[in-house]
Amino acid sequence: MTVPIDVKAATRTFLAHVEEHLVTYLEACVHCGQCADACHFHEASGDPRHTPAYKLFPIAKAYRAQKWPLSWLGLGPAITERDLKEWEELLFDTCTLCGRCTTICPMGIDIASIVGTARQAFVKAGLGPTDLLAAADSSRDHGSPLGVTAEKLKDRLEWLADEHEINIPLDKDKADILLTVSSIELMKYPDSVVSMAKVLNHAGVNWTLSSKGYEATNFGYLAGKADIAKLMVERIVDAAKLVGAKTVVIPECGHAYSALRWSAANMLGYPLPFTVLHISEYMAQLKREGKLKLAPFTQSITYHDPCQVSRRGGATADARYLLQDFATDFREMTPTGNLNWCCGGGGGVQAISRAADLRYKVFKIKMDQVEKTGAKTLISACSNCRLTMDESKAHWKWEGGLGSLVEIIADNLVEAPPSAGNGV
Repeated sequence: MTVPIDVKAATRTFLAHVEEHLVTYLEACVHCGQCADACHFHEASGDPRHTPAYKLFPIAKAYRAQKWPLSWLGLGPAITERDLKEWEELLFDTCTLCGRCTTICPMGIDIASIVGTARQAFVKAGLGPTDLLAAADSSRDHGSPLGVTAEKLKDRLEWLADEHEINIPLDKDKADILLTVSSIELMKYPDSVVSMAKVLNHAGVNWTLSSKGYEATNFGYLAGKADIAKLMVERIVDAAKLVGAKTVVIPECGHAYSALRWSAANMLGYPLPFTVLHISEYMAQLKREGKLKLAPFTQSITYHDPCQVSRRGGATADARYLLQDFATDFREMTPTGNLNWCCGGGGGVQAISRAADLRYKVFKIKMDQVEKTGAKTLISACSNCRLTMDESKAHWKWEGGLGSLVEIIADNLVEAPPSAGNGV
């Protein structure tokens, strides 16, 4: 059954959400083309359609259709179904919302935020990748994109606690720290969940997970489904209020951090009643407070900056502070930090099956970066990056190692301080 495309709804949504930003873009863009060189999709494919500025053309066309001097006579440009079908793939499949183009742009145009908002117009028009939209719907209906319900969460945590002989508190009445998880970690990288528990227990903090709000990933945010994005935020906020948490810790997930740290208050219409920290930020805080005792890590490693944590999140320095005086053979990539290349799977692209071939091409950029450092292992602080890189590694039969920042920290903890155990 073919779903009808509502062109008028798309146009209305474009204008309702992006007109103010769009006017700035139309006036400020100098058509220098630097964003093309900054985009990993354009770099990998060489396709001029993958130029970030080009992805905004349908939005510009919608604006002009309404503001054109003779539009009232029907003589101005108008968005067509053909436009929407072409740009659906460009806005969803070939943009990870990484913001590298914005960092490079001499005019500071935030193309990523406009693309993210424009996705809402495609949803209104009945468009969007079915697998990405289904992941968002699953989050709404089952609690997570992978169907991890509250009951499955409890079973999974009990199994991990028994398997690793570690305390993983769930639904404590009161806690200073509310830890969230991603279903990618729970199902694909459970050692990451165990590692976060080890770190928190080691530091002796009062923490818990909550079956009322546990899923950090926000596929509504990625898919352009604003109602689901808000619902996922509300679940975490309500859970944090219930236990009186002063801090909510986001796991190794870039967009989850971006959604709660930087967008949640706008979705809700009021300031969050707690601090939001990514796990790398929180571990850095523990280290500064003298609560993170580590033995030296001597294996050669390099660090991949998750875009939403580093470039768009502001936590670039904390990962390196953690590695300082700990990783004795740490080697930076070129470029690195806020200019590091994206993994190719952020912004929901990892969930879009038809985008796989281009993701693989993008990963060759990362392979080249790592090989130039000579490091044995590439580590990151985002499970979505890790999943993207694992799949691309298998595709190319690449022999480089992949790892997790929180896991290497947890694996190298020394004897816990005397105060440890408050997390019980």
